[in-house]
Amino acid sequence: MSRLFLVRHGPTHARSMVGWSDLPADLSDTAALARLDAHLPTDALVISSDLSRAVTTADAITGTRPRLPHDSDLREIHFGDWELKRFPDISEEDPGLARAFWETPGDTAPPGGESWNTVCARVGSAVDRLLVTHPNRDLVIVAHFGAILTQVARADGLSGSQAFAHKIDNLSVTTIQTRPNWGSERINHCP
Repeated sequence: MSRLFLVRHGPTHARSMVGWSDLPADLSDTAALARLDAHLPTDALVISSDLSRAVTTADAITGTRPRLPHDSDLREIHFGDWELKRFPDISEEDPGLARAFWETPGDTAPPGGESWNTVCARVGSAVDRLLVTHPNRDLVIVAHFGAILTQVARADGLSGSQAFAHKIDNLSVTTIQTRPNWGSERINHCP
């Protein structure tokens, strides 16, 4: 059996749409990091997106676990022109598009950004590559809200809007079994 331990990076404290912007994580809660490290399997492989908030979070919890190179395909949703804007401002600019992106995710994308379907394909391909390259190994994947939700949707057969209804806290773990069948074991667990 292979399991995915999907860890959301430490908080950025941004109050805006943060996708591909490389904001640092606040890793000052060393007790939370220690609990997270203790919760994760000691023989799992660790990988992260290439954005610094995920890289530094992964570095903080790797311990003696083998570390794989960062993977840009594990990045957050690319918000394009919405990047670093607050939702009320986006909603004011184009209320129909903003509403469609969150309420009926699929092929709707922010200007210059990614749709839900695009990010699902990107992250899903990265996870599939990891599972083929490292069969029967547990993987700790330090990533982002949207990237984690793509795998929750995949595991539980959820639509984009159903996936977006889940809360994924910073430094939480979402555990997904991949073999023999995909399915979530625990979503948004904060050790």
